[in-house]
This record gives sequence, structure tokens and C-alpha cells, in this order.
Amino acid sequence: MQKIYEVVIADTTCFILLDKIGELELLKSLFGNVLTTQIIADEFGSPLPDWIIVKEVENLYFQASLDIDKGEASAIALAIESPPSLIVLDDDKARKKARKLNLNVTGTLGLLVKAKKKGIIPDVKSILDKIQNTNFHYSLAIVDEIMRLANE
Repeated sequence: MQKIYEVVIADTTCFILLDKIGELELLKSLFGNVLTTQIIADEFGSPLPDWIIVKEVENLYFQASLDIDKGEASAIALAIESPPSLIVLDDDKARKKARKLNLNVTGTLGLLVKAKKKGIIPDVKSILDKIQNTNFHYSLAIVDEIMRLANE
């Protein structure tokens, strides 16, 4: 697995979840610019901020061969074509594919831990509470692990 990354690529779920809880700017605070694909931008369905850069995948054959959701496949294909990257995926099947390809993977909740460690947010729990009030739900085991990683 990669340890260093130069670019961050996010999938639709990350954008939708952070947007729903009013925390989309957290990505900008963490990384400055974030890359995504047109497929993901279309799935998001609203205009993306200008710090989210839409970049097209060149190897569409590879993208189609991944046998996962089109947005997640485009994110993984873009990560393969990009400099060392961190890819934000929440779907388990897509994360497993990305890891098999030796990509550096995190989920949206992992970004919360990173934001706390960098001092961008004071705590993870308040954001997790906002997430629980949406239609996004994570298992108690995942929430407990995130809280443990955040030292909360």
C-alpha cells in the first residue's frame, strides 16, 4: 500500500455525505484540491466547488473491467493514472478492489480522524452525530473504531 500521496480522489458518497451535513469544505481544509471524474460529478448532481477538479480517465477499458459501480470504477481508474494518490471510497467492494491494486484508501469517516489529528475539527463525535441524522448509517463497530482512532 502506498504511504505517500500527491493527489486525493473522492467518490460520490464522500461528496454527498459531507454535503448533507454541511461539511464539504472539510475536504478543502484537509487537501486544498480534490480530484474526481465526470461520472462522479454527474452522480453528485449539483455543481461542485471550484477546488474539486474534474479529470477524465484515459483507460476506459480498464475502468469498465473493474466490475463495480461506474463512479467507483472511474475513481479507481483515475487513481491508477494519477501520481501517488489517496482515494476516498466508502463501498466495501470498491475498497477491496483498490487495495488489491495497492492504492492508498480511506473512507469518509477516516477523513474525520485525519481532520481531528490536523486540528481542523475539535472532535469527531459531533460530526458522527450529524451523520447519524442522515440516511447514511455505519455499523457500531465502525463508529467505535473511528472513535478509538480519534482518541475519543
